[in-house]
Amino acid sequence: MEHAGKLQLSVAMGDYDRTRPLIDGRVQIDGVDPVYMPLSPEEMFFRAFRHADFDVCELSLSSFTLRTARGDNPYIGVPVFLSRAFRHTSIVIRTDRGIGKPADLKGRRMGTPEYQLTACVWARALLEDDFGVAPSDITWIRGGMEQPGRIEKIGLSLPPNVRLETAPADRTLSQMLEAGEIDGIISPRLPSCFERGQPNVGWLFPDPTEAAADYYRRTGIYPIMHLLGVRRALAEQHPWLPATLVKAFGEAKSHALAQLADTSATKVTLPFVEEQLRAARHLLGADFWSYGLEPNRKVLDTFLRHHHGQGLSPRRVAVEELFHPASLELYKI
Repeated sequence: MEHAGKLQLSVAMGDYDRTRPLIDGRVQIDGVDPVYMPLSPEEMFFRAFRHADFDVCELSLSSFTLRTARGDNPYIGVPVFLSRAFRHTSIVIRTDRGIGKPADLKGRRMGTPEYQLTACVWARALLEDDFGVAPSDITWIRGGMEQPGRIEKIGLSLPPNVRLETAPADRTLSQMLEAGEIDGIISPRLPSCFERGQPNVGWLFPDPTEAAADYYRRTGIYPIMHLLGVRRALAEQHPWLPATLVKAFGEAKSHALAQLADTSATKVTLPFVEEQLRAARHLLGADFWSYGLEPNRKVLDTFLRHHHGQGLSPRRVAVEELFHPASLELYKI
């Protein structure tokens, strides 16, 4: 039932510890009567960018950047980053092909579910910045990871030196890797042949966690995958909404971290949670999962530089263009 005078909005996002306080009602969004839809990234992004289905939505940073650069983005961003991940775990290879180091990927055939996926942009960025492997050094094979026939959500016009082929209509990337038809895969999800322990399939970085920690120590970058978007027309109609969303999502994240730090009984079904939390704070600082533009300016600028450099955005987008101005200024007491 809609509360009198409140704005009823559809809100699509992942079911995470940092969003659950919103879903279960512990944190309210001022002035809003939300209808929450916890969905997978694939479904959210497809529906948001094909049909703008949701009022407020967790969105792919890459697709968002592409649409912003083109000037046809139905959403405007707020600096709430619901997904972050180091992408050294995203590069899987055939271990029987003489690929001993990242530079050995030059001249290889690598699978990718969609060329423009945020995880793939970050993986290509670290290959280029740290190891001198440019996107044009690899032949890319696009296809579904576990279901054949996946397409790019958004039409791309890539530079002529980037070779992007389509996988055979009846083959998945996981099947192709297992059969040795490609040399590796870069993807946000691990292929099922890797999960099954296929003998000749492994990570490019033998210890991806240590590789990621080393990357952070050198760059200060904890990659952002998803940001929160609000339908542009709605933000224009209700200028109070963007800042209100930043406030509520920030409170929800604070709830999640407070629970994680309460060691009387572990809130996550996993051993060594306290040790992991301590290690994360030691490496990345107390506010290791920051919201807001300024703490994330370098991360976002690095992404935008590579997104354009990889031929995905037709022009270099500035960090400020991603966000509604009202979401960048929060009051202090």
